[in-house]
Amino acid sequence: MDEIHQLTKYQYTMAVKIRLARRGRKRMAIYDVVVADARAPRDGRFIEKIGSYNPNTDPASININNERALQWLLNGAQPTDTVKAMLSYRGVLLKKHLQIGVLKGAITQEDADKKFQTWIEQKETAITGKKDQIAQAKEDARNKAFAAETAKNEARLEAIKKREEEAIAAAEAAAAPAEEEAAEGEAPAAEAGEEENQG
Repeated sequence: MDEIHQLTKYQYTMAVKIRLARRGRKRMAIYDVVVADARAPRDGRFIEKIGSYNPNTDPASININNERALQWLLNGAQPTDTVKAMLSYRGVLLKKHLQIGVLKGAITQEDADKKFQTWIEQKETAITGKKDQIAQAKEDARNKAFAAETAKNEARLEAIKKREEEAIAAAEAAAAPAEEEAAEGEAPAAEAGEEENQG
């Protein structure tokens, strides 16, 4: 209860935002999901860190403490557009919607939990399907690249073989007239030798 009172105190004393705070090296940014005063600078002071976001993985890694995020939302914290999309992806906004319905008496807590659990199962199935699809696409691309490289190597070997055959044929063609000349030179010499033997 003391924790809720503390959150309510923040709600009334300042505008609270749930937003991203950047960290990580250049071109490899990782973000913390933080609850901060709206007037604080982007990477400045914050009230609480409730998760992290890594856009460098495929699909992007989103780790958020759903319970704390829900608690801050119920106490009036406003998420930025990016964080709102992340909270929606993780089901926190749906849970908030269901929890407000429970508080108003529109549905029971059991029904709300059942609906949320059904949504979580569907979401996990979709995420698994997407991961499998990405893995399959990577495998297909790898196989395609390997096949292209093999075809390229075979074409290169064929070209080398053809050049070697052409070089051998050219050498043989160049050697044939020389052999003929040598044969023609040998014939008169042989005739001259015979004439000397007769004389």
